[in-house]
Amino acid sequence: MIYKGSCHCGQISFEAEGMLEQAMECNCSHCNRKGYLLWFVPRSRLTLLKPDAKLATYTFNKHVIQHHFCPTCGCAPFGFGKDRSGAETAAVNVRCLEGVDVAALKRIAVDGRSF
Repeated sequence: MIYKGSCHCGQISFEAEGMLEQAMECNCSHCNRKGYLLWFVPRSRLTLLKPDAKLATYTFNKHVIQHHFCPTCGCAPFGFGKDRSGAETAAVNVRCLEGVDVAALKRIAVDGRSF
């Protein structure tokens, strides 16, 4: 399935392909404050629909994920990084996807605070 997503103002828009059945809810200082619900897909399955969009980037702690956000509205729809095997991955904030009932998703608690 292909999901469309964007930041609040629409300057960043994208599509992510895969089966969205669950989302990770991390308790690290960053994810907890932002309220992220993350769905990880291979990087090749996330396509920017506005390739010239200006993406601001924030990294912290071990700099494993480059969290991208819109410099205009501040919304953070996704980040890029590598999984434990070294494969390029995209961490999609499911709250930024169109038509997704986040209350119906299975949430997987992740103890990022302890990493």
